Amino acid sequence: MSLISVIITLVVVGVILWLVNTYIPMDAKIKQVLNVLVLIVVIVWLLQAFGVLGNINQISIR
Repeated sequence: MSLISVIITLVVVGVILWLVNTYIPMDAKIKQVLNVLVLIVVIVWLLQAFGVLGNINQISIR
């Protein structure tokens, strides 16, 4: 994955999150949970994209 596509993806995710936070009325707790969830997903995706984290499909929870 090229650096340009990573940056474009991060900008798109950021704009979508900003639009949701700005224009969709929600309780502050729900917004906080949504922001944390998106942040965790983006961090895991970045770690996986740069090869720091292995393939998620190989991780099993027993």
